[in-house]
Amino acid sequence: MIVLITGTSRGIGKSIAQKLLNEGHEVIGTSRSTNHEFPNDENYRHIACDLSKPNEFEKLKSVFQEDEIPEVLINNAGMFAEADFDISDEEWLANWDLTLQVNLRSAALISKWALNAWKKAGVEGRLINISSRAGTRGDTQEYASYAASKGGMTAFTKSIGRSFGKHGITAYTIAPGFVNTDMAQGSIEVYGEDYLTKDLALDSIAPPEQIAEISYLLASGKLKHATGQTFHINSGSYLV
Repeated sequence: MIVLITGTSRGIGKSIAQKLLNEGHEVIGTSRSTNHEFPNDENYRHIACDLSKPNEFEKLKSVFQEDEIPEVLINNAGMFAEADFDISDEEWLANWDLTLQVNLRSAALISKWALNAWKKAGVEGRLINISSRAGTRGDTQEYASYAASKGGMTAFTKSIGRSFGKHGITAYTIAPGFVNTDMAQGSIEVYGEDYLTKDLALDSIAPPEQIAEISYLLASGKLKHATGQTFHINSGSYLV
């Protein structure tokens, strides 16, 4: 199995890539840097690209024009940046546009390339989008752009699931709450650990390895009849 994963430099993306590599699969990973976390693994191939710049991530289109194309696309890369409603319109819209470009627009276009390639080649592809609890629950106002981008990703996944199933193509959303990554540690430094754990049904936030486990299960194609569904992993903090 060949899997393309965006955002493999750290956190959830790194954990998913590691799980797939441990199971003997080929991984094509991306990040903004030319350096990566798997320099000694012959099954890992890295593509440096910045998803905020369309002329850079355009190079990912060629991945789906090769002799052997990925059967699985995992759109994981994303950004989470504050933009209070009290700031200027120009600043607020700049945050909005950048967030939707990185979190939604780039993921949708990469998915389009994958879907067209899978249809043409007769591949039963699997699309996995890493969304967020915020895409269903919403977030605080300063992260409204993040919540909107993730809600859009969830709706996009449902549209793919409804439209491409007859071609053997399936699509899934994974919606984590806080996950024990660098991003969560940054939130702890700002808000304190109690802020992250006060609404949980469990006594800790999810480790990224649990996102990797369900990603691997979905990538395997064993849950074909769950196409279009959203899988919530949020330590019981928001139950749908």
